[in-house]
Amino acid sequence: MKYILIKNATVIESNSEHHLQKTDVLLESGIIKSIAKSINPIANDTEIIEGEDLHVSIGWMDLRVNFNDPGNEHKEDLISGAAAALNGGFTAAACMGTTNPALHSKSQIEYVVNKSKQLPIHIFPIGTVTNKAEGADLAELYDMSLSGAIAFSDNKNPVANGELLQRAMLYASDFNKKIIQLPLDKKIANEGKMNEGKVSTMLGLKGIPAIAEELMIQRDLLLAAHNNIAIHIGGVSSAGSVALIRNAKKEGVKVTCDVHAVNLLLQDEVLQDFDTNYKVMPPLRTQTDIDALIQGLQDDTIDVICSDHSPQDTESKVKEFDIAEFGMMGLETFYGVLCNALGNKISNEKLVEKIAINPRKIFDIEVPKIAPNHKANLTVFSPSQSWKYELDNGISKSKNSPFNGYEFKGKVLRTILNK
Repeated sequence: MKYILIKNATVIESNSEHHLQKTDVLLESGIIKSIAKSINPIANDTEIIEGEDLHVSIGWMDLRVNFNDPGNEHKEDLISGAAAALNGGFTAAACMGTTNPALHSKSQIEYVVNKSKQLPIHIFPIGTVTNKAEGADLAELYDMSLSGAIAFSDNKNPVANGELLQRAMLYASDFNKKIIQLPLDKKIANEGKMNEGKVSTMLGLKGIPAIAEELMIQRDLLLAAHNNIAIHIGGVSSAGSVALIRNAKKEGVKVTCDVHAVNLLLQDEVLQDFDTNYKVMPPLRTQTDIDALIQGLQDDTIDVICSDHSPQDTESKVKEFDIAEFGMMGLETFYGVLCNALGNKISNEKLVEKIAINPRKIFDIEVPKIAPNHKANLTVFSPSQSWKYELDNGISKSKNSPFNGYEFKGKVLRTILNK
């Protein structure tokens, strides 16, 4: 029988009688045994977790990860991805379906579900909307739902055909599932490589204008409103997008959305050295956009923050900027990035809503509790502890992060899950 004792931690769990109180939490064989002001160790071998400014919340859930399994396991696979997620504070992750082959059928979803059973976190597959994520024909949405898909998305290849998307939304709603659209009008984006603006002009790189995102959002919001069906918009990055979604929510449109953590911290100016690790989709934009994104978090226009963990191998990144792949690792630096980006602009309570509660609520996944006799599903973290990220000490298979040697304030200390 193994005991773990978390000492003097602020509980972040709005439904708990201990919410925002400093308490001790005792776990016995993966079950929360007791929560009290002061608890003494039960046995000599009790593991004690203590430290400066400890907080404990329900385990975090990442709504957008790319584990590349099956097909590109040399970049990441379900095993290494789950380990990286656990190290980053997550007890659950939703993996995107644009693998090779894509998660577009019952058998592919079952592959992920079965391979994930013995892993240290909960993994929820997201099936593709269209066959092979090619945007032409609907995938096996209903069969995938029965096999465990929690939602459907063509990831960074959003459905361009409005009629097809509308049909997918209507069909998926029949069995209470949502479509996730990362908004990008590819014709307007015109193979751009970064945010269109002063920096792209200075660097001579083809830009991706914010309107390429906003036009797609406007279309999808109109489809959701016309059909009275919910949609989730992923990877919001511009001030105009935040305004569109805010207005739609006020008008009663059934829309939720998320932002990628790195888009809250970094401006397009970091690309002046042509470091391909900063080449992401949606692109890093301006401080004006960042300010609007943070305001969107504050007023709950933006519901979720995710990592968009997108590991790439050296051959995909160490090349000319124009032809390098998009994507940045994000799991193990997630909380540090958020703390450095947000500071005191968002309370710990609201942050936990965005990274633990809302991802589950939106997609009808049971929200864990911090209460006696419940299975442990916990993230222990400190908003004030500092640490340095070292790529060589990372768990992910890939190394495409610009944060090597970066000093973060905000540290995950332990992730505990009894599946």
